Amino acid sequence: MIDRLSRQSFLGNTSGEILAACRVGIIGLGGGGSHIAQQLAHLGVGHFVVCDHDQVEDTNLNRLIGATHRDAEITTRKTTVSRRLIKRINPEAQVLCLPRQWQEEGIAFRNCDVIFGCVDTYSDRDQIERLCRRFLIPYIDIGMDVNKLENGYVISGQAILSSPGGPCLWCMGFLNESLLSEEAARYGAAGARPQVVWPNGVLASAAVGTFVQLVTFWHSDHKSVVYLEYDGNKQTLLPSNRLEYVTGKRCTHFSGPADLGDPFWSSSERLS
Repeated sequence: MIDRLSRQSFLGNTSGEILAACRVGIIGLGGGGSHIAQQLAHLGVGHFVVCDHDQVEDTNLNRLIGATHRDAEITTRKTTVSRRLIKRINPEAQVLCLPRQWQEEGIAFRNCDVIFGCVDTYSDRDQIERLCRRFLIPYIDIGMDVNKLENGYVISGQAILSSPGGPCLWCMGFLNESLLSEEAARYGAAGARPQVVWPNGVLASAAVGTFVQLVTFWHSDHKSVVYLEYDGNKQTLLPSNRLEYVTGKRCTHFSGPADLGDPFWSSSERLS
């Protein structure tokens, strides 16, 4: 293990090599995705596929890790900020930037070992999970929201692992037809959503921890189903009560012929 990773040797004698070989996709490079890119670079992940069609604006600077006032002035692409951040931490990392809508670049994520989704809409989450199930890739979703109450505001969020063969976002009750229909009905009318840096950091750290558990198995209490709920007012991050209804159960939403894997996949390509 190289010297700069020696403090994380407890992850396993070969963890440095494992992380360097990992190819990780990040869809959405705002507050959550930028935290994840930074942390994965520090860990020593060697291959990134980063996707976001957006550019840096002044309103991003309260939470977008690695972005500067100058980036907002010249409207730097978020993918460029992400690549710059990763390479400054780990110059050997390979970073594929996709500065377009992720739906235009789905095939580029085909060989990822894990995909992180850091998107705003339920529709995007549904589509990304379908992509991941098609290619048999673990999907880690994070997101946060701020809602106004009569006596103030409440911050909430989640970090969820959806693994092929295991419970999906639908099984866990995070996605349902009602949510998708309501979102579609108010499309274009949502306006700018409140966002702050610290909940994104908490949720990104939890998601990265789930990723590390997936690829290194550094302790024996491994759980294949993860659904963490964040209460920003109480400053808690706890397993969802919904887990007791899905743990050990097989997903029924992704079990047809279209969900059995990439028809163009080959072991030699995956290892190259």
